[in-house]
Amino acid sequence: MAVPGDPPNGTPDGIGGGDDEFRSDELRSVVFDEEFVRAARLQEFSAQERMGAHARAVRSRSIWSTGGSGPGTSAPGRAARQGMLLVLLIATAFACAVYMGLRNPYVPPPGGPAEPLTSTVVPLAPTAAVPGGKPADLYANSPGAEYRVGAAGITLPAVRRTHHFTDAQVVTALSIAKDYLVQSSLDPDVLAGTASRPVRVLLDPDQLAQFDRSMTSPTGDGRHSATGWLVRFDPGTAVVADSRVRVRGTLAFGEATPDLLEVTTDHTFVYAVRPATGAPAAVDGASLFTVRRELRLRFDREDLGARRAELVSAYVMAGPQACSSDPAGGFRPLPAGAGPTTVGPAASDPYASGHPRRTAGLCGVLAPSSATQPSTPQTTPVSPAP
Repeated sequence: MAVPGDPPNGTPDGIGGGDDEFRSDELRSVVFDEEFVRAARLQEFSAQERMGAHARAVRSRSIWSTGGSGPGTSAPGRAARQGMLLVLLIATAFACAVYMGLRNPYVPPPGGPAEPLTSTVVPLAPTAAVPGGKPADLYANSPGAEYRVGAAGITLPAVRRTHHFTDAQVVTALSIAKDYLVQSSLDPDVLAGTASRPVRVLLDPDQLAQFDRSMTSPTGDGRHSATGWLVRFDPGTAVVADSRVRVRGTLAFGEATPDLLEVTTDHTFVYAVRPATGAPAAVDGASLFTVRRELRLRFDREDLGARRAELVSAYVMAGPQACSSDPAGGFRPLPAGAGPTTVGPAASDPYASGHPRRTAGLCGVLAPSSATQPSTPQTTPVSPAP
């Protein structure tokens, strides 16, 4: 008896007979449930999807695919994809952190506010008459004859890195220190007392208020002496007779702290000056004036980047001057022919109100050995030098 669905003439020869024959023992162990279908690596497109141009018969169900159009079939693919994206984001963030650390190494925070300047200015009194003559002759017959002219006399030492500062940072500190010496000791307008900005722009902002007060109201209190910051002549006393200032000295550097680089300078400047009044064309009206400046400058990393300095201390000796004159506002060179002075420093009244002159009583003597010797016999002696 035929079963509904069987071929009318029976099963052809060579073809399996029915379900019992098709369902072998091996296939009976495979359960084609929904979980099995979702786990398939390939998924067949529907008939409608295969009708599109360049459509493929199947799609890959990798972790990057959607995993099917239904909510049940897409969940495993989306979860795996999100996990991979999270891993990639973490790896990318770690790589960026390493890269930024190599490109931008940690820089310690800048130090605290700059210290105020402490300065000492000592006038040097002559022990003999001040020699006079032409600037060229005075220079040629003085110890300053061996000195270089201008900025060429300010030479930099051999550079090496320190424990916390690189070679480039040391070079920057030394070049700023040299710029400060040039602007504060050689600039014609600064020497004449008509300008101070060339020096001001090289200072740390924390010291600008002290510097401005020293320029406008100089006092010999050890903090507000204009001649502690720069070389300046009293315009009513003397003017520079020759712009070719003779210079010689040294610079040294080292670490004050792990965050501060320190540069010390020790230079002697020899100026040819003449009286501010009288006959400027007088042949023998010039004399030499010597200034010895010992400065200590500090630089934190912010100062190095901004090309500025912190002037911490200044010790200055200058002469020939009278001990009774106050050099805080500007140097007052004794003119050529002036005799030795025996008058001591200005008297100090401990009962007087106001700020006392802390450098009162400080006065040196210009060594006789520094006096120049004329190369040919003449009645006018030549000037002293350091």
